[in-house]
Amino acid sequence: MKTTSKTAGIKDIAKGLGISIGTVDRVLHERTGVSLKTKARVQQMAEQLGYKPNLAAQALKLNRRIEIAVVLPKQISHFFDPLRSGIRAAAAATVGLHIKVTFYEYPRLGQGDAELLEARLKEGYDGIIFTPGNPRKLDPIIHRLAQQGVAMLCVASDAPSSERIGLVSAHAYTSGALAAELLAHKLYRKAHVATITGELTTLDHAEKLRGFAATLAMLAPHLTLLPAIESHERPKEAYRQTLALLQGDTKPQGLYISTANSIPVLQALEEQGLLGKIQVVTTDLFQELVPLIETGKILATLYQRPFTQGKVAFESLITYLLEDKKTSPMIRLAPHIIFRSNLPLFTNRLDDLVDLGRS
Repeated sequence: MKTTSKTAGIKDIAKGLGISIGTVDRVLHERTGVSLKTKARVQQMAEQLGYKPNLAAQALKLNRRIEIAVVLPKQISHFFDPLRSGIRAAAAATVGLHIKVTFYEYPRLGQGDAELLEARLKEGYDGIIFTPGNPRKLDPIIHRLAQQGVAMLCVASDAPSSERIGLVSAHAYTSGALAAELLAHKLYRKAHVATITGELTTLDHAEKLRGFAATLAMLAPHLTLLPAIESHERPKEAYRQTLALLQGDTKPQGLYISTANSIPVLQALEEQGLLGKIQVVTTDLFQELVPLIETGKILATLYQRPFTQGKVAFESLITYLLEDKKTSPMIRLAPHIIFRSNLPLFTNRLDDLVDLGRS
C-alpha cells in the first residue's frame, strides 16, 4: 500500500496495519509494550506513508516560545540574501508554532562571526543557524553554546569537528567536480586552468577545490591546474588578483570561480578583452550573470540553491528542537548546472526570490 499524502497521521498507519492507534502511538513515541516485529512494521508503514510528527502539538508541550538566531555574513549578498529569504519563508510558513527569529549580520566570512556568536551566549537561544568561516576559530565558541543547550546548525559550510547538530549545504566536492568536467569537455589541447576561490580555511571552498583538482587530474590530465587564488571574499582583492593572473606569463584558458564573488573577476576579464575567450564556470545565479550566460560569455554556472538551503536549514532545526528522538540533520543538496539552454527556468525563479527578499 502506497500513498503520496503529506498529511498521513497515526490513524492512517493504524488503519493500514490493522492495529490500534494506541499501539502506533507507543511505537512513534518510543514507549514500551510493543514487540520488535510490530515496531518494525509501524516504522516501515510510517516511512511509506510519509508520516511526519505534528510539530505544532509538540511545541505546545514545551509551553514556551522557541527563539532562533541566524548569524550570517552580509557579503557575498548574491548568495546570503536569498539564503536569508529562504529562512524567512520557512518561518512564515510555520502554523501553530510560537517562534521568534532574530537575524544578525557581520561583514564577511571570517570577519566578525566569532564576536557575534560569542555575544549570543548570554541570550538563551534554543538554536542558531550559522555559516562557519574558519571552523577552528569557532570551535571553542560552538562548544560553549552547545554546553548551554543551544542547537548549532551549520548552513552553506561545515564545522565538522565541532559540536554542531548538523549541516545543510550544497555538495561542495560535487560542485568542484562538475566544474572540472565542464572545462575538460571544452578544452581539448594542453592548457592551463585557474581557480579563484574565497578563503580555503572555509570548508566549502576547500572541498570545491579538492573536487575540482581530483576530477581534472582524472578526466583531463592534459590540463595543468595553477595554484588557487584566494580572494578572501573581497571584491577589490578578487579584481586585483585576477588582473595579475591575466597579465602574468602563464595565462589560463579555463577559469573556475568557486565563489559567488565573481563580478570583479568578470570585470577584469572584460577589461583585458578575454571575456568570452576564456572558458569560465561561475557559481550561483544573480541578475548580472544572466546576459553573460545568454551570450555564451560564461560557459555555465553552478547554482548552490541558497534559498532552498535557508528553508531546509530552518525546517531541520525546528524539527530537531521538537523531536523526542534527536537525529542529526546532514543534508547536502545537489548543485544545479545552469546553461544558456535551461537559464529561463531559473531566471523566473530568480525574480520570485528578489521579490521575496524585498518583502
